[in-house]
Amino acid sequence: MRKMISCLALATVATLAAPMAAQARDYISAVGSSTVYPFSTVVAEQFGKSGKFKTPKVESTGTGGGFKLFCGGVGVEHPDISNASRAIKPSEKEDCAKNGVKDIVEIKIGFDGIVLAQNKTAKTLELDLKQLYLALAKNVPDPKGGDKLVANPYKMWSDIDPSLPKQKIEVLGPPPTSGTRDALVELGMEGGCKSFSFLKEMKEKDEKAFKQACDTMREDGAFIEAGENDNLIVQKLGANKDAYGIFGYSFLEENMATVKPAIIGGSRPTYEAISSGSYPLSRPLFIYVKKAHAGVIPGIPEFLAEFTSDKAFGPEGYLADRGLVALPDAERKQSVEIAKKLVTLK
Repeated sequence: MRKMISCLALATVATLAAPMAAQARDYISAVGSSTVYPFSTVVAEQFGKSGKFKTPKVESTGTGGGFKLFCGGVGVEHPDISNASRAIKPSEKEDCAKNGVKDIVEIKIGFDGIVLAQNKTAKTLELDLKQLYLALAKNVPDPKGGDKLVANPYKMWSDIDPSLPKQKIEVLGPPPTSGTRDALVELGMEGGCKSFSFLKEMKEKDEKAFKQACDTMREDGAFIEAGENDNLIVQKLGANKDAYGIFGYSFLEENMATVKPAIIGGSRPTYEAISSGSYPLSRPLFIYVKKAHAGVIPGIPEFLAEFTSDKAFGPEGYLADRGLVALPDAERKQSVEIAKKLVTLK
């Protein structure tokens, strides 16, 4: 009986200690997407200048890596916010729930475009989604004909189409943990994959088989994983006129002195084209907030208010100056309302 009472006492102490431990951290912790990172960092700096709260700590871990940390649990040792360049996956929601992270607030903050960038002095590359898929996929439809896949035989861009450059395919891109990679696969690879009738039929009959066929990147050196460091990709492109790199439009805006975008599907990635959806590789950006932390970690509701203020994520806001493509008025208003309705749990 004494042992049982002791166990109950320890459990009670642990329960009471959890929120007390959380109070030991007096700043907001955000992780996640390398694309959202610069936006979140600028908001954090502006927020910190108010003097009411400490400047939030923002880390670039990649969208997938961010969700892994975010879903690790509730408490001071776990992040409060996860930045994401795609929506959270059902499997990630399940991981969150298993670890007690059950109340998550999703706020859409704007749009971005996936860019295939190149050296500024090189001739502008023009691709459709089919050609992009054929350049990057591990397995592609047999060029000799028939409804079957073979190991990617295309070594040169001109092997895909004589109109393309007679140079080796060399594309630097993000790792599997990146939301940019996920968006590239979903919008670009799968988009090009569906241009083949037998693969389009496969998608309708067997989604899993379709993704297996269309989502896997080649591993023969034509596609090179460059980690989450977009600066490294820009440096490589600056030194190699024949190489191409994949990252977000916002990062392109910051590096136009060194690189320029390829044209995809007849569209150049511009603010207007991404906002209207006419650029085929456009995507929404998000921040996810752990509601259980909002009443314990100082400043979370106020930080969200800054992030969703018109001066920040509006069409003329300071985030637009950094390359964020603003949401349409109705969607922006919805994000503001979601942020306002955040109920703090104290």
